[in-house]
Amino acid sequence: MTIAYIIEGREQQIITCSPEHRVHDAARLLAENRIGCLPVLEGDTVVGVFSERDLLYCIAREGGTVLEKPVGAVMTAPAITIAATSDVLAALSLMTRRRIRHLPVMQGETMAGFVSIGDLVKFRMDRIEEEAQAMRAYISQ
Repeated sequence: MTIAYIIEGREQQIITCSPEHRVHDAARLLAENRIGCLPVLEGDTVVGVFSERDLLYCIAREGGTVLEKPVGAVMTAPAITIAATSDVLAALSLMTRRRIRHLPVMQGETMAGFVSIGDLVKFRMDRIEEEAQAMRAYISQ
């Protein structure tokens, strides 16, 4: 199954920021929306991601003054992305190898969605449960 299947029909509002946003504004967006990561866009181009981990690391490294810096100075860049046509297991493997929890989903040069490792694990668990139900039904016939 592809990533496109997961994001298809999703009523997902993707909260984003720009490289010029201040770190404290991006942190506020994370907290207010109870999310762990923001894609950082310059126009329609994904130039990086800003995550809780980026926030923690930059505060630990530079102290509270970093909150006034632009996100572009502390974001993870370039962003690791995945094509909408990629397989879910390929995305999970990429996230595991790169030790990341969020991926911008791309259709060509345009961001088509944003997935978390939780989205992918839930999808995978649902498929496993469906397969188990089908096996139980087959065995009980």
